[in-house]
Amino acid sequence: MKFVGFSLEEGNRYFGRIDGQRFLIGNRVSYLGNKGLMNVKGTAAQKYDRAEYRPEFGFWADFIHPTAQAEGALFHTLNTYDRARFTFTFLQMAAHVPNGDFVTFFRRLLALPNARDYFPDLRLEAGRIVRVENEGNHILEDDQQTDGLMDYLNPTAREVEDTEIIQAAKFVHWAQQDPAHRRLQIEVGIDHFKQKLARYAQQYDLDGNEDRICLVICDIRHQGRAKSSAILAALSQPDPLDALLQLGQNTYPERIRTLRREINRLSQEGRLGQHRYDAARADFVAIN
Repeated sequence: MKFVGFSLEEGNRYFGRIDGQRFLIGNRVSYLGNKGLMNVKGTAAQKYDRAEYRPEFGFWADFIHPTAQAEGALFHTLNTYDRARFTFTFLQMAAHVPNGDFVTFFRRLLALPNARDYFPDLRLEAGRIVRVENEGNHILEDDQQTDGLMDYLNPTAREVEDTEIIQAAKFVHWAQQDPAHRRLQIEVGIDHFKQKLARYAQQYDLDGNEDRICLVICDIRHQGRAKSSAILAALSQPDPLDALLQLGQNTYPERIRTLRREINRLSQEGRLGQHRYDAARADFVAIN
């Protein structure tokens, strides 16, 4: 079992200690009246590197790269201050969505060998995350809600509680110490993008569209910055890629700049702009 120690230092920074190792859990921040933790600081070695994972995941390792960069790309990226109550991974997977990317990730995380060390009170039963308690096991999530899971990770958004700090410390430490944890982030992230894009292809008639258009739509939906009506309107424009990149420009200018920069970089390398989406295969194929 992993024992977590923590301290508040420098006014607003929480540091943890597990197995004698000291590390930053996150900064205490305020957001729209909420209080929580944020960790978006780290080294290059702690970030997603598409080249490292391209041999295993192929084109998809590049496809998720711009969104990863826009989300911070750190495997220990953390925030606990918004309505999701707990967001983690290099793609910022959020705990408030039933059967969403974070829930899927956490389920699979609990199947790793180190899971009992970090979360000895959690189990998987019939594919659901449950908490083992004296009075019996308590299901934390189902098809309709994740309230129990959010409460387990972060009891409230009103204050930074000890429970929130301890659970965040476990996630941060595990991600930094275990390559299996990091690889699982990527596997779940890519699977999630594949599944979502298969649905978007029907919703927005993306069969035959090039990879960059599909990528931006996935990023828009991942962040939730535009409605489907706006996406469809952008797709009807003479330059649909630029029109899609305009969505959210005023509210999220830094994110859009990051997306443009990384898409241009990958296009210059020949990684993007060379594939189209094949809806029948639910995958990309090379443009002849």
